[in-house]
Amino acid sequence: MAFRSIALRTAALCRRAMATEAGSTFPLTFSSPTSALFNEAAVKQVDIPSTTGHFGILPNHVPTIAILLPGVVSVTTEAGDIQKFFVSSGTATIHADSTVQILAEEICSVGDIDGNAVRAALEASKSKLASASSEADKAAAQIEVDVYEGMVAVA
Repeated sequence: MAFRSIALRTAALCRRAMATEAGSTFPLTFSSPTSALFNEAAVKQVDIPSTTGHFGILPNHVPTIAILLPGVVSVTTEAGDIQKFFVSSGTATIHADSTVQILAEEICSVGDIDGNAVRAALEASKSKLASASSEADKAAAQIEVDVYEGMVAVA
């Protein structure tokens, strides 16, 4: 009986909540340590690559925190234009007031990626991974491989 009472109270606390503000756009802040691409700009949709899979963010999205994987972030502006950016890693936070913050370690426009240079860097990072002796060196090389593989996929 005590378990049922606790379970019912816990379930009430754990219900998903929808974002509170309605509208056809939401404010996006998208930046890295060196640049801010969007600063509370009104956008219609954002698609992100996360550890739980790729997903789209629309107005009134459920509040969420996500870890970004290397991949493409697509931003649909208020005018309907789609801008694509490659991110190496980072976080995305969707707040209850429908604001979204994406903080990436590194960002570049997909159009700026040089496929040949990325493929060469991928081969170099794979060699570095194969010859790494310490766990720290292996982890650092694996991160490089993951980022370059993500870039090759969009180049």
